[in-house]
Amino acid sequence: MVRQRKRGTAERTPLSRDHVVRAAVGIADRDGIQALSMRRLGEEVGVEAMSLYNHVRNKEEVLDGMIDDVFSQIELTTNGVEWRTAMRGRAVSARQALLRHPWAIGLMESRSRAGSNTLRHHDGVLGILRRSGFSVDAAGHAYSILDSYTYGFTLNELSLPFDSSRGAAEVGASLISGMHAAYPHLAEMLIEVASKPGYSYSNEFEFGLDLILEGLERLRAST
Repeated sequence: MVRQRKRGTAERTPLSRDHVVRAAVGIADRDGIQALSMRRLGEEVGVEAMSLYNHVRNKEEVLDGMIDDVFSQIELTTNGVEWRTAMRGRAVSARQALLRHPWAIGLMESRSRAGSNTLRHHDGVLGILRRSGFSVDAAGHAYSILDSYTYGFTLNELSLPFDSSRGAAEVGASLISGMHAAYPHLAEMLIEVASKPGYSYSNEFEFGLDLILEGLERLRAST
């Protein structure tokens, strides 16, 4: 039996697991992961919380789906490119995805029931490394350091008290005042680097990433 629409109301998008997960991602993006509850999620999609359990078993499954959605947004070129190019592009894409969804950093590797996008991504990364000559152990080391750097840098970036070169200069100016004698090296860094027009902390990401890739190339060549 098909339920008729109420007169004067817009037709509601049919509820599905994907719809529920996308709504949960929207809540977390706007208000943080702490704002997500089954009750809030039900309100977001226009149903009672109990109706959600027709599509997901519990909140843990919602979280699994949210992380799987984030992994689906990370670009990974698996064919026809040199491994450093693939890993560089993948790290840059992962950082961009985490900046769009900052709540995800603490959850990316915490899920015990990984989704298909997550598993496909992990397998693809390891496949690139293995085909490029990394031993099994070396591939594990490479994956670990690349993810640790990407997640850690992005978390640090999100915690900064500024989000632009102008903001960095303003914070730097407030710190520089009176510190030349006591902290000369810090003052030098703030004056010569952070306070310069156009400075962006985000540019440090690819500089550090390239250093890591150079080191991993030496590891690959030695295995």
